[in-house]
Amino acid sequence: MPASILVIACGALAREIEALKIANEWEHVDLQCIDAALHNRPGDIPGRVETLLMQSAGQYDHRFVAYADCGTGGRLDAVLQRWQVERLPGAHCYEFYATSTVFQTLAEAEPGTFYLTDFLARHFERLVIEDFKLNTHPELRDTLFAHYTRVIYLAQTDSAQLMEKARRAAAFLALPLEVVSTGMGDLETAIASQVLRLQETPGVGHAAH
Repeated sequence: MPASILVIACGALAREIEALKIANEWEHVDLQCIDAALHNRPGDIPGRVETLLMQSAGQYDHRFVAYADCGTGGRLDAVLQRWQVERLPGAHCYEFYATSTVFQTLAEAEPGTFYLTDFLARHFERLVIEDFKLNTHPELRDTLFAHYTRVIYLAQTDSAQLMEKARRAAAFLALPLEVVSTGMGDLETAIASQVLRLQETPGVGHAAH
């Protein structure tokens, strides 16, 4: 019987991680997601993650956090160190979708890049237009995105519908669109390696120090 595992994930990764669970028949893995809108308020991410770690203490053999640093400036790592829980490598989901090497090349070529993923293309209206109140104050767009020069869509799937949504997002921002097909990038290998390692490892204590 493999060890039980809870994956605490950003909601932006829910679809991909759920697909991995089904494909690999990980019945011993539970997934609990946090609203991806917190990426607009990254200071709230560590506290939300810690709340779920507290609530799930003692219920699983292991927990794993499917976030990168995600703009928390190391504060998420401080929480995870207290609970002896690991997270995904890297600074944000764009990096592990594109892979570190490709992302660094893109970022160095043009620092003023706005990145889309499948999730963000799908929810651009809610997470960008509505969350930043651009639907009621469209004049804010040019202020908020003044330093952006292009949009790059890191595409996890070959979806005509999402491609059209990405085009509309770029048009809304009045920026040129480039598309990079990434698939799941390093996300699949990172999640799979953690699950395979943890499911063979005896459970450890979960209480914070």
